[in-house]
Amino acid sequence: MPRSPPGNKSNLFVLLLQLHNISLQFGGVTALRDFAFDLNAGELVGLIGPNGAGKTTAFNIVTGVYRPTAGSVTMNGRRIDGLPPHRISRLGLARTFQNIRLFGGLSVLDNVLVGFAPLSTHGLAQTVLRLPGHLREVRQFEARAMQLLDTFGLAARFAESAASLPYGDQRRLEIARALATDPKVLLLDEPAAGMNPQEKIELTHLIALLRDRFGVGIWLIEHDMKLVMSICQRITVLDHGETIAIGTPEEVRNDPKVIGAYLGEPAGSETNDISQRGACQNASEA
Repeated sequence: MPRSPPGNKSNLFVLLLQLHNISLQFGGVTALRDFAFDLNAGELVGLIGPNGAGKTTAFNIVTGVYRPTAGSVTMNGRRIDGLPPHRISRLGLARTFQNIRLFGGLSVLDNVLVGFAPLSTHGLAQTVLRLPGHLREVRQFEARAMQLLDTFGLAARFAESAASLPYGDQRRLEIARALATDPKVLLLDEPAAGMNPQEKIELTHLIALLRDRFGVGIWLIEHDMKLVMSICQRITVLDHGETIAIGTPEEVRNDPKVIGAYLGEPAGSETNDISQRGACQNASEA
């Protein structure tokens, strides 16, 4: 089990992220229609739906990959839709991806240090000349990176190449790197994809730890319904770009529209519990 780092819990109900009536069209195809969402500090909120429902599209809008056709995105009260991804990141938003995007040839420690790069206060000249101020900053970043690796149970492997890590450890390293940017909002896009059952259990505990200790608001896309239902406080369900349900895990689990979208069966069937069937586990979104 990873160890909890020092930190303060953020107060709930401090609005961090808000999407207001977001729509996105690609030609004649509507990928997302009138989508609304909000995330408070310290919350862990899930976004689920069948393959191609628009989940990753929503993430791409928030992170600046896509610009919405209509609607607005605000973070900490500032409108961010239309900003480039690097500026949104500097405002306090970090993301992981469905497919792991580590620097395989770099060490575990160096992968986390990459996340600190936007926080550097020194320019190119100070870096190249390795002036005292730059060296102090590097040591500070290394110490913080090792704390993160300790939290994620990876400190002992800091010198190994990222490519040599088992799959589950690579997933944890990617999340550690995202946290190095000191985000207020963390988007996790299918973090359990490809993990075995034991790795998923460990990931579930880790995500809960991030919510409780780092004070970030976490927005989670995941096809593993057992994981989603066990840790998310609220869940939004998309189908064909439209919101069909919002509620607690229990409310969503028993919603007839959700059951129909996942299973293609009417409500009342004995097989209608989506968390038991795990209808879309490990599927990739188109």
